[in-house]
Amino acid sequence: MDSASSVRDEVKKKYGSAAKAVSDGAGVGSCCDKGLRYCDPITANLYDDADASAVPEKAMLASLGCGNPTALIELKAGEVVLDLGSGGGIDVLLSARRVGPTGKAYGLDMTDEMLALARENQRQAGVENVEFLKGEIESVPLPEKTVDVVISNCVINLSADKDRVLREAFRVLKPGGRFAVSDVVVRGEVPAEVRDSMMMWVGCVAGALEEQEYRAKLKAAGFAEIDLEPTRVYDVEDARQFLSESGVDVDAIAPQLEGKFVSAFIRATRPAEGCCGPECGCGSHQKGESQ
Repeated sequence: MDSASSVRDEVKKKYGSAAKAVSDGAGVGSCCDKGLRYCDPITANLYDDADASAVPEKAMLASLGCGNPTALIELKAGEVVLDLGSGGGIDVLLSARRVGPTGKAYGLDMTDEMLALARENQRQAGVENVEFLKGEIESVPLPEKTVDVVISNCVINLSADKDRVLREAFRVLKPGGRFAVSDVVVRGEVPAEVRDSMMMWVGCVAGALEEQEYRAKLKAAGFAEIDLEPTRVYDVEDARQFLSESGVDVDAIAPQLEGKFVSAFIRATRPAEGCCGPECGCGSHQKGESQ
């Protein structure tokens, strides 16, 4: 089995277990689940009371993200939104309400348990302009140029082929469409033990891209107007929590991770038709490209 398949299988196993725990009414969700608790600092307190009251409780409990992309991007009535790795459906349901009945929100997930939970949450929420699709974010089952906004919440870092994910996001976006995701990003080097730990990969940390590498991959996929805005910076005590079940020497490694991992809101745009791409003059105004 190749490394990409191994990562994918481990992700499906962990997130399937999390969905089952929520569906079974275990009273725990997010990274409070024993098998996922090491990433508590990443998933805690992402949604305000207004968002929480707008979706079923189990959609909140199943949230495994690192941000709230729907709060950081303006969604307009009639737009089509795609959530890559939609989990229990919280960001899809929030997006659907914001684009209104003339718009639509798609959720894409590869885990049967999460899809079942998301569809039940949709039923309870009474939201009709939503469709949950089974598939992988490296191969989106939608035609090209059909989506206005691509969102994602701490999922792209779980992929072993991020270049393909970003190319797929670009493909399905309409010209002028927006990429607006929350993700964990690395600033500087991190210990090899962290990168090599499968448990940490599933926990949204080991698979995180370095900030400048993320920018470069977006540009290579064709995106313009690239911007990365930190929303949380994790300290030593946060590191201790998400290292706790990784099998590494926590006392030795945690101090090395001070400020290295951040949750960030990442924005980019697919250039309008007629623009020859990020290398020409129409891409010269890209925010953050010179940083």
